[in-house]
Amino acid sequence: MKVTEHIKNAKSTIFSIEILPPLKGKSIKEIFDCIDPLMEFKPPFVDVTYHREEFVYRKRASGYLEKVSIRKRPGTVGICAGIISRYKVDPVPHLICGGFTRHETENALIDLSFLGIENILVLRGDARKNEGSFIPEPEGHHYAIDLMAQVTAMNHGKYLDPDLNHADQTNFCIGVAGYPEKHFEAPNLKVDLHHLKRKVEEGADYIVTQMFFDNQKYIEFVKACRDLNITVPIIPGLKPITTRSQIANIPKSFYLDIPEQLTDEIMKCKNDEEAKQVGIEWCIQQSKELIKYGVPCLHYYTMSKPEPVVKIARAVF
Repeated sequence: MKVTEHIKNAKSTIFSIEILPPLKGKSIKEIFDCIDPLMEFKPPFVDVTYHREEFVYRKRASGYLEKVSIRKRPGTVGICAGIISRYKVDPVPHLICGGFTRHETENALIDLSFLGIENILVLRGDARKNEGSFIPEPEGHHYAIDLMAQVTAMNHGKYLDPDLNHADQTNFCIGVAGYPEKHFEAPNLKVDLHHLKRKVEEGADYIVTQMFFDNQKYIEFVKACRDLNITVPIIPGLKPITTRSQIANIPKSFYLDIPEQLTDEIMKCKNDEEAKQVGIEWCIQQSKELIKYGVPCLHYYTMSKPEPVVKIARAVF
């Protein structure tokens, strides 16, 4: 079932989660160990992230360095199949521009369609760690809207091969990312919202936000979207702080603000266990306020660590 159908059919706010694929060399048991405790709250869909390849340099016997491409967290398609088989819930694989040609993207979409997957979250993806800005793959997409256009085209039976006549249509519900505090590359929120509106006009069915810690940022973001006639569901993404160092690391990595009150409480903590408890309590209050506001779904970034989200969900749902 499509994410939008789950939202339409729900009588109250939905609970959903996002997980990380395990590192290469680990088994799918890590995924199941994360999801199992959270099935108590009946998530109708589970997002599966995707991370682009990275380059490392390995010394050859000749003494020269060889540039090698590696994927540290492969297996998204297999994980989606495992989720369908074990839990009978809908996986939402993330599809990114980085590291893929248009033909590789098409083949991935065909595989996902063969599995009966009806939902895709379309993202540009991050730049590689050793690159200052995002560099697309040759014959790949530079922007998320271009990738989304490819998914939309396949939903209309249009593939890259112009000689394919009467090709079967895929049936993907397309999600895109929204940034209540703007994407870090956008000069301002107005420009960022303009790009988001274009994605919706080109076929995006729903929006999932970047994490935020101030609900007012989300509320203002939704109002700004509605003022621009962006009418699709806007799902808030939440993550509890779990260590003291995150009050410095999260703003640096995700380009967002942490409220002074939360920062002050975390700085009082003597250790990470105390900080985690503060973060959980803050997220519980965020969740309750957002439910009162009438959000369609609460989407939790688990980082594949279920315990904090279990505690939050037990207090909220």
